[in-house]
Amino acid sequence: MSELNLLPLSGIVVVVLGFALRFNPLLVVTAAGLVTGWAVDMQFLALVETFGEKFMNSRQLASFLLILPVIALLERHGLQQRAQSWIASIKSATTARILSVYFVVRECSSALGLLSLAGQPQTVRPLLAPMALGAASNVHGELPKEVKDMICAHAAACDNIAMFFGEDIFIAFGAVLLMDAFLRENGIEGIEPLHIGLWAIPTAIAALIVHLFRLARLEAKITHAVATYNSQPNKLSEELS
Repeated sequence: MSELNLLPLSGIVVVVLGFALRFNPLLVVTAAGLVTGWAVDMQFLALVETFGEKFMNSRQLASFLLILPVIALLERHGLQQRAQSWIASIKSATTARILSVYFVVRECSSALGLLSLAGQPQTVRPLLAPMALGAASNVHGELPKEVKDMICAHAAACDNIAMFFGEDIFIAFGAVLLMDAFLRENGIEGIEPLHIGLWAIPTAIAALIVHLFRLARLEAKITHAVATYNSQPNKLSEELS
């Protein structure tokens, strides 16, 4: 029996060290690919060709990267302030209502495969979080930093949780296809991607109910936090830590 060659796993070491030292992620991944190619005695030209082929097959990533400078430019010209002031002008808008609507829309769109329709950099940071903060400021006035951080955390959680449980319903999602391939390779027949997607629906509904319940309690939590800050500022930091 031949010895197990662990040299090709050296690329994983490069990734771990690069991320631990907080180097540029793109450079870390590129270096890991080069190290792995060298470890398996891959010709340099063939390695560069593989890089180019994989980049062309995933060129939608490049279009996503082009969106980020546009969002940064909009933020520089007051996108967050505009969103916050607009929501503050709507008297019936509350933080819980805004986040609840976003959660439902995000989970439903993810179930349809529209994963890039929203997200942390393009929606949560420039729009959703400022809108939620504006609604809270409209009710409670100037918010302490601890409350602002809590609201922003809930906004980010809405996007993560809704997409996580919604995307499994979409049968062409990579994780669903991976589960289907794994079951087939292990001799488990009769389970199609459609079955996996259908069984993901009850879980998504449960996540929706649980998170909407958490958001329904958010308004009371914000009110309590603001009252605590006004009476005992130091106590608020202890409660939210």
